[in-house]
Parts: sequence; C-alpha cells; structure tokens
Amino acid sequence: MPHFLDLATATPAGLRAILDEAHRRKAARAGWPKGRVDDDAPLAGHVLGMIFEKPSTRTRFSFDMAARQLGATTIVSSAGEMQLGRGETIADTARVLSRMVDALMLRTNRHEKLEQLAEHAGIPVINGLTDLSHPCQVMADIMTFEERAGRPVTGSTWAYVGDGNNMTNSLIEASSLLKFDLKVGVPHGLEPDSGVMATACARGGCIDLVHNAEAAVEDAEVVVTDTWVSMGQADSKEKMAACKPFQVNDALMAKAAPGAIFLHCLPAHRNDEVTDSVMDGAASAVWDEAENRLHVQKAILLWCLGRI
Repeated sequence: MPHFLDLATATPAGLRAILDEAHRRKAARAGWPKGRVDDDAPLAGHVLGMIFEKPSTRTRFSFDMAARQLGATTIVSSAGEMQLGRGETIADTARVLSRMVDALMLRTNRHEKLEQLAEHAGIPVINGLTDLSHPCQVMADIMTFEERAGRPVTGSTWAYVGDGNNMTNSLIEASSLLKFDLKVGVPHGLEPDSGVMATACARGGCIDLVHNAEAAVEDAEVVVTDTWVSMGQADSKEKMAACKPFQVNDALMAKAAPGAIFLHCLPAHRNDEVTDSVMDGAASAVWDEAENRLHVQKAILLWCLGRI
C-alpha cells in the first residue's frame, strides 16, 4: 500500500515524480479560480478522510482544496468527534474507515499512532504532521526552492536553525534522498532525532550538525526555521533562552549566500525565531511556500492512489 508516512516511503524517483507533478499542475492552473476542478479531474468520485488531533490552518485548507481541485470530496473529523485510540482501537478505526473512504490523512502527536493506522488500513494513509516528521511541508519547501531557483534541488545548499524538531527531521531525510547539502544549527540538548540522523548518514546524506547559527547559514541558498516551542509543548523559558542566538534576523541572513531565500512552515512567532524584517523582506518566500502545500499535496494524493 503506497502510504506517505515519511519521505522515505516514496523512493527518490517517487519524490521527483511528485515534485514534477506539483509543478505541472500548478502551472496549468495559472489564472484560474481556486475552486475550479482540474481539467482531467483525476480523482472524481474519490473521498479523502481527514482526521485532526492537532489544530491546523494550512494542512486543513490545503488538503481540502487539493482534493476538490482533483475532483474528489472530503470528510473532516477532529479528535473530539471520533473514537480513535480511545473508545475504539486504532486498528479497528482503520478497518472501518477503509470501507468508507479512498484515502486518509492524519495530523496527530505520536508518530506511532500514524504507523498503527497505516498498518491496519486497506487504503493509503498520509502524514499531515506528527511529533517525528512533517513530510508534506518539506515537499512544499523543496517545490518553493525549485520555483525560485529555476532548477532541481539536488546539489543545493540548505541551512536549518533553531529547535531540532519534526521539521528538522524531515529536512534531514529529504537531503539524504534528494542529495542536497544541509547544515543543522541547534542549541546543545535540542538536537534532531538521532535515529533519523543515523539513517540519513547511512544513505550517504551530507548533513552537518553544528551548535552555532552563523556556522550553519554560511553560504546557504536556503535558510529554514520553525517555532521554538512546538504546538502542544509547554512554554519553557530555558528553551527560549537557548534558542535566542538562533533567531533569523537581517544579520544572520547576510551570512547566507547572495540571493538566499527564507522559509518557515508557519505559524511564525514573529520576533522570536524570525524578525519582522526577514519575514516580510525580499528574501522571504513563506507565502509561496504556504500555497505550495496545496500543489504538492495534490501530487501526493495522486501518487498514493497510483495516478503518477
């Protein structure tokens, strides 16, 4: 079953096919109303089920619009509206929903819950976000770079600075699969998942872990950050203080390569992990990045359902 639980689910060739399809479909819709269905309506008659155990703006709207533009419909449920993992086992929920919809997207805390859902589902399951990884977002980041740079991501140079979280993990995975260089700059004690790092290095990924923001961004074509306190985590003064030297500001961006772009998965805590001047400045590609969630998720749906 072609699930999309992390980036390694799809081989490098599969990821390239998804990116190419996303670019193609976005270009084909230029100037169209957003609600117009793609001319080929490849998923007409299909239904995407979406389960949200964590709040969402971009994931909710982008997956809903992705399904609609492909000709499909959606059913959306929040944690409080269903029995997933509470009154009913995850396995039983997977078996039931597999009889009713054509694909499932889950946005949740524990990655193990996503894996259990996929193990027992007879339909594709897509990772809308877990505590371990955020693969759809990183695909949108890569698409955004390729639009701006006018070339494939392979061989490019990226930097991530801040908290070593699910975004960091997925970027590490992406760099090892699509062969771009990545420097990760994080405070001591906030490193990304060691298992993800080990797997990426075993694949031959070129990933450099440092504990200094300036060293991370030097000559980078892309600078990426994320919130220092992830959704659902307790706010920690110690963590915020540790991350403060990793703020993306004008001085830090000046150390990146000329013409470097800035990415953030959003929502941003302005003037914590990124200053207003960077977020709203010429280097920022965050709005294109947010829109591209829609386009890559269309391609991911098509890949999962065997259409590309």
